[in-house]
Amino acid sequence: MGTDNLKEEVNKGGLSMIVKEEFLSQLRRIFNLNLYEVRIWTALLSRGVSTAGELSEIGNVPRSRAYDILESLEKKGFVIMKLGKPIKYLAVDPSEVVERVKKNVKMDSDGVIKKLEGLRGGDLLKEITLLHKQGIDFISPTDLSGAIRGRHNLYAHLDLMVRGAQKNVTIMTTSKGFLRKVEALRPSFEKLKRRGVKIRIAAPITKDSLSIAKSLSKTVDVRTSKKLDGRFCIVDGKDMMFMVMHDDNVHPSYDIGIWVTTPFFANTLDNMFDLAWKEMVPISTTK
Repeated sequence: MGTDNLKEEVNKGGLSMIVKEEFLSQLRRIFNLNLYEVRIWTALLSRGVSTAGELSEIGNVPRSRAYDILESLEKKGFVIMKLGKPIKYLAVDPSEVVERVKKNVKMDSDGVIKKLEGLRGGDLLKEITLLHKQGIDFISPTDLSGAIRGRHNLYAHLDLMVRGAQKNVTIMTTSKGFLRKVEALRPSFEKLKRRGVKIRIAAPITKDSLSIAKSLSKTVDVRTSKKLDGRFCIVDGKDMMFMVMHDDNVHPSYDIGIWVTTPFFANTLDNMFDLAWKEMVPISTTK
């Protein structure tokens, strides 16, 4: 569809005639815009230059909101207000908008990171930490449990568990899971090693992962598991997380782990693992 025909379609039927809601939703997610902002912006993109009244009609946005929305888009770098009367607005080239948004996101994230880093050692962090400790005192051990959904969240919680280890960490995983855990948890493993924490990992080591396993063996005791199959982590014989499905059979977004603080069950599973561990082949002897 040519530019003239596109403008004619917009004038006749509004934005909905040429732009699908799915497209608008995608733009909202990527550029972090609200519904009215994305409608006004795409209406202006289709026109090139236009007045607030025209854009409100094309984008199906209340006329009373059009100027506020355009002012917001102007601050974000999406549009330029032209001088003269009536006031008209010009769409910024989308490639330039992408660069501006990237820059703004980086500035915002840097600012947030700076604020969070500023909490370290400060009174605010001490106060909320104290609140948390006081709250934990009132929690029954049976309440220290939960279901964690999504592989990203699973690994974030696994890292939290591992970093808090004082004595030992036991991990049973799959061949693919082994590679993911090395990537996600290696920095924490190295810190634990310096603190004298014993770390054991059992997994079906393949040719693709053998070299990685050997390099990790300087920090972690890795053994090849061929008979035992499972996905779990036990820390200090009390905290444990186990995944309920094989990672070959579940999408990362729907992966689920059960976290629980239970010395009785965790110790029992750890002792059972000890028996299987003796039969596993140390990675240092694998060729």
